[in-house]
Amino acid sequence: MTPTAPTGKIDQTPDLQPWVIVTGASRGIGQACASRLARDGYGILFTYRSRSAEAQAFVTDLKQALPGAALLAFQADVSQEAACRSAVEAGKACFGDRLWGLVNNAGINRDGLLLRMKTEDMEDVIKTDLLGPMYMIKACLPLLLRNRAGRVVNISSVSGLYGNAGQANYAAAKAGILGLTRSVAKETASRGITCNAIAPGFIQTDMTQALPEKSREAILQQIALKRFGQPDDIAAAVSFLLSADAAYITGQVLEVSGGLTM
Repeated sequence: MTPTAPTGKIDQTPDLQPWVIVTGASRGIGQACASRLARDGYGILFTYRSRSAEAQAFVTDLKQALPGAALLAFQADVSQEAACRSAVEAGKACFGDRLWGLVNNAGINRDGLLLRMKTEDMEDVIKTDLLGPMYMIKACLPLLLRNRAGRVVNISSVSGLYGNAGQANYAAAKAGILGLTRSVAKETASRGITCNAIAPGFIQTDMTQALPEKSREAILQQIALKRFGQPDDIAAAVSFLLSADAAYITGQVLEVSGGLTM
């Protein structure tokens, strides 16, 4: 059966329920996306790398808030291709073949000026932030192609669009995501699959919270809406791109930045 976008009511039969993978969802943007998509009616497999206690607490809290939610937490380092394949196989075993979407959110940053940046800091960011999404898409494609429908949403960054001092490795990886998105969109469109990217601006997460106060104030002055975004702002955009309303959108980059770059 070809998956269709859920209407919001959770199907209590997991093997008939369209499901979605969200990577890096133990906190922040990933957790907001997984929560929103569970409320939209999808079964959710979400990955986490090392925050096991936070991942399990999220499962417990969401199931209390949303009785009947179908959730599976899976520990995986997306920089490892075998781990990505294992995550997809675990989802298939739990939910069946009706994979509807993939949200590539997992990422790390190792900021610093390029002149002093360690080689391993370059490599680690590229492996997680660029190769990780590529591995996950590759692992999901057999199911998506067989179903002849589906959605891929890659979380990039405004740094990938415009660059950012002190983030050469991160910006390069996030820029690579844009090329990956457009290439996958072209390769899969004939099978009813869309692939789009979201470029968040400054979102209220642990990363932005760690910025010095003077830096935060300077950034706020550049944002037209004069506030940092919330993880739910990104989750809402992800929800839209996975929905039937976005069926004719592919290969695009949606900037969600509060007007940062105007």
